[in-house]
Amino acid sequence: MTDQPLTLMAVHAHPDDEATGTGGVLARYAAEDIRTVLVTCTDGGCGDGPGGVKPGDPGHDPAAVALMRRQKREASCDVLKISELETLNYADSGMMGWPSNDALASFWQTPVQEGAARLADLMRHYRPDVVVTYDENGFYGHPDRIQAHRITMATLEMTELTPKVYRTTMPRSGMQRFGEAMHEFGEDIPEPDPAEAAAMAEISLLDDEVTTWVDTTAFSGQKFDSLAAHASQGENIFFLRMSKERFGELMDMETFVRVQDATDAAVPENDLFGGLH
Repeated sequence: MTDQPLTLMAVHAHPDDEATGTGGVLARYAAEDIRTVLVTCTDGGCGDGPGGVKPGDPGHDPAAVALMRRQKREASCDVLKISELETLNYADSGMMGWPSNDALASFWQTPVQEGAARLADLMRHYRPDVVVTYDENGFYGHPDRIQAHRITMATLEMTELTPKVYRTTMPRSGMQRFGEAMHEFGEDIPEPDPAEAAAMAEISLLDDEVTTWVDTTAFSGQKFDSLAAHASQGENIFFLRMSKERFGELMDMETFVRVQDATDAAVPENDLFGGLH
């Protein structure tokens, strides 16, 4: 027998991704004395620079942005009480269709088996009981998120490990609540055309297709502070306009689809570690 602790590993694409879809569960399970391991695959160099300067614009320095985002991720990890931080440090590929997709050092251009071999070393070291990453479309088609999914699934094929494996998701009810909140805070959202509506429907699931609903209400304040640590990235600004109380009402649940399990735990479930405690 070993004293191996129960372990959650979250495999994310960029510094700040840990906050949005998994900040609640990372904080919750840390509070339950479960070891939490964050793996960040890229350096985040295609993020916003100081003052919101965008990649390709004058004054955007990918190396300086990567350093800034690494420091902000460390602050976020402190807030979420993450036990271990690992980074694969591939170059950020940027959004789909950007010239940075084609850079040889980018994560998007990295052979899946190469990235998987490096992740496999980490999985063999930490031996996670639960692994969380994205779906095959990276939730919304981001190349680095797609690649994070690919290397995670390839890693599981090349190791002897059999953790419970989850992908993050958004239920239709949650998408509706998010849209209502954006209107509440004055965001002018035009009615989507049929193609946009279909795309939005594709990235969310019917509520009964979601296997796992984890209550993170008690940890919404930590999730808010984790997002605040990454405030230089524009996508977080909307959430930070809310009070912590309103944020907690909106972010009371994190949702997942279970894609691998050897415990036979029943679904729907309310605990990533169901069948493991």
